[in-house]
Amino acid sequence: MPQSPLKIGLAGFGNVGAGVYKNLEKNRDILRERTGRDIIVHRVVVRDLKKKRAVSLPLENVSTDLSDLIEDDEVELVVELIGGIDRAFDFVKASLEKGKTVVTGNKALLAERGRELFEVAKENQSHIYYEAAVAGGIPIIKTVQESLIGNHIQSVAGIINGTCNYILTRMSEAGLEYEAALDEAQKLGYAEADPTLDVNGWDAAHKAIILASLSYGCWVPCDQIYVDGIEKVTKPDIDFADDLGYTIKLLAIIKLHENRGIEVRVQPSLVAKDHILASVRGVFNAILVTGDVVGETLFYGSGAGQDPTSSSVIGDIADAVARENQQGAMGFVTHDLYGKPLKVEESISKYYLRVQVVDKPGSLAQIATILGDHGIGILSVIQPEDHEEETAPVALTLHFAPFGKMLAAKAQIAKLDCVREEPILMRVEAV
Repeated sequence: MPQSPLKIGLAGFGNVGAGVYKNLEKNRDILRERTGRDIIVHRVVVRDLKKKRAVSLPLENVSTDLSDLIEDDEVELVVELIGGIDRAFDFVKASLEKGKTVVTGNKALLAERGRELFEVAKENQSHIYYEAAVAGGIPIIKTVQESLIGNHIQSVAGIINGTCNYILTRMSEAGLEYEAALDEAQKLGYAEADPTLDVNGWDAAHKAIILASLSYGCWVPCDQIYVDGIEKVTKPDIDFADDLGYTIKLLAIIKLHENRGIEVRVQPSLVAKDHILASVRGVFNAILVTGDVVGETLFYGSGAGQDPTSSSVIGDIADAVARENQQGAMGFVTHDLYGKPLKVEESISKYYLRVQVVDKPGSLAQIATILGDHGIGILSVIQPEDHEEETAPVALTLHFAPFGKMLAAKAQIAKLDCVREEPILMRVEAV
């Protein structure tokens, strides 16, 4: 006997919501064949009923009230695509308490309040699926949850914000300054009108928190990770990095240390040109996951966009159908196999430091003295010979050192009389 249709409710009908609806309808037959159930969008909640949309909605069962989805007992699964944190949290929590399955692509919600939601899901024997919350169409969540379940995850290094990667690519390949590259990204629709969460690193940081939670079984608080964006990256930095054999990428780094510390950070970093992550261009994402059994694995694809993201949402819906007889809160299992978050000051790497100095004898010596006093060795120094200004940029690459010592040295260097601008510091990653 065929099973009854799965009736779902869409909360939000923006770009991704419209894509989910469109692609569910387009691939309805193949989904029925593969899952054993017909999947029907039974009810939709939107902000504005009068808004013109590229994808037309049926007039019945469309409203502006989220409680219509919560209280409708025919709706077994809700898809949360409204964004934000507080309103989305209340909606997801109420849906879970009603015993509904939840699919969400809301990375900020999960990073900030995921711990609470998974506790609610566990208490109510409900499920949460969230593949679309990280890296758009790349199935990284299921990979870590399922395919790599027999591994201790040693590290995750990823380019997980397409906007920043596009900007840095254009700065590198077209010689654009940051503002010009950002303006181009906005005109092409790759960056929002307000790009703050992308360029300041927090969009990637929310995704990194989710990946860290899956990898190490604990939620890393937002105030315990180091986040730096790309706003201060300049064309001279791009050029210096190129001369040194590197390219600059905004990287999310998640790493397990032998002392049971979990390092989670997001910042622009120098990546060797011959490393595979250096070749990731434009709006594409790539995530390098290293497990103790599998070794290195790379996942590459579109990190955003209507169809890639809706593909992940639909995958979660199909997964929910396949697992509907299982019990427990799918998506996150807490455990205490690993330690606490590592203080970022204790993390160690090589560094790139650019300092704008007065062009006179002794300037570089003063900088070198401060670095030496902090136990930080210099690997290389580059200073242009053809500058005509009274000041000149000096780019240094530095030996492995704790980040705390590097920050202290940078702060001291910034106070030198020969230094004219705030020094720019980036990591040189050995991913």
